[in-house]
Amino acid sequence: MNQWKNFTKGFIKENPVFVLLLGLCPTLGVTTSAFNGLGMGLATTFVLVCSNLVVALVSKQIPDKVRIPTFIVIIASFVTIVELMMQAYVPALFDSLGLFIPLIVVNCVVLGRAEGFASKQSVTSSIFDGLGMGLGFTFALTILGGIREILGNGSFFDVKLIEGDAIIIFILSPGAFIVLGYLIALMNKMNKKIT
Repeated sequence: MNQWKNFTKGFIKENPVFVLLLGLCPTLGVTTSAFNGLGMGLATTFVLVCSNLVVALVSKQIPDKVRIPTFIVIIASFVTIVELMMQAYVPALFDSLGLFIPLIVVNCVVLGRAEGFASKQSVTSSIFDGLGMGLGFTFALTILGGIREILGNGSFFDVKLIEGDAIIIFILSPGAFIVLGYLIALMNKMNKKIT
């Protein structure tokens, strides 16, 4: 039951984007389409799960003075794996996400979960926490990217839904802030109803 709580809290109660407001740089930078949001979210989920697993395994052996640098090295190792895999198997997505893939190393969501959760919890709890937070992050990026893509391009996952002119501002940076603001307000309203 405790693992289930660790898994589900990342979707609504502690969603990294809509509630905790973490990882906003990639959130605003890559979500010009649902596909980009999904790709970035899944890459971050992989890094979260794997780094949480390793941090939970080795945290007791790491001296306090080098704890954070050690966590960054662990995270960077998994980011390198993701980067190389994306470059080899999904080069179009790799090109689209660009610099934001290596920036997963310093993403507050990943480092925060390693420091605040995985270093103090069991391996199983840490894996479920990483999976829940990662899928919550993926959900947020895909929703944000999907709304921006529909309003800005008239398509969803590159499938044309609306013919004619779209509202170009939603593909630009101000559109990311506008849509994110409305989604945060909606999530706050949902959380008030739940609690």
